Amino acid sequence: MLLIEDLQVELAGKTILKHIDLEIKPGETHVLFGPNGSGKTSLLMTIMGYPQYKVTGGKIEFKGVDITHSPIDERARLGIGMSYQRPPTIHGLKTRQMVQICADTRGKQDVDVEQLARKVYFADFLERDVNAGFSGGEIKRSELLQLMAQDPDFMLFDEPESGVDLENIALVGNTIAALLQKECMPSKNKSMLQMKRERTKMGLIITHTGYILDYVTVDKGQVLYDGVLSCSSNPREILRCISEMGYEECVRCTIENN
Repeated sequence: MLLIEDLQVELAGKTILKHIDLEIKPGETHVLFGPNGSGKTSLLMTIMGYPQYKVTGGKIEFKGVDITHSPIDERARLGIGMSYQRPPTIHGLKTRQMVQICADTRGKQDVDVEQLARKVYFADFLERDVNAGFSGGEIKRSELLQLMAQDPDFMLFDEPESGVDLENIALVGNTIAALLQKECMPSKNKSMLQMKRERTKMGLIITHTGYILDYVTVDKGQVLYDGVLSCSSNPREILRCISEMGYEECVRCTIENN
């Protein structure tokens, strides 16, 4: 469903992503590790279509459509959504209105905003300006509420654990799992095979801590280092490698073994 081939990207005249190849199939969720400044957020912003991230080579396909140079709104209508690490405060726009706009983007005008907000304990914030005075955990819940209303097929999460206290991390993690149709264990009436067949949502999650792995079943881990996608493996193995040896040694080890 998402295919990236030989993607090269510049920001302010500097090359920040180099020859990225990535495929995420329907129902898959990938997690992206990497040190600060390695290009992780840049990759998500490029997929989402922010114009300051200039594609100088390669292509991005989504659902078989070449979206390499498509505007953000077109990508959103196709079914791509993003939860930002540091979304802006928007004065004069109520959270309720923002959630409704997200629903309208995908033709879901009849969405029950109050009902969705209650799922993330956010009903009391609907009449407040978007992100105005919100705590880190409240911002994350606001972002998740907007994604719930949009209901995209492919979701990008930029460090969903960042700024979230222990009281909110389970709520954030479980909500992301629900959005991605991911459960850590099959239910009593469903086998793992049945669950896998039903999943169509896709996700790409940036994480530094790996806490999100306790709540979301992730199919594959990736390491982005110095603008290069250097590794693809079991996410918990990658996290263990990073914890024990650091990013540089982990990437070097992977390159030598390949």
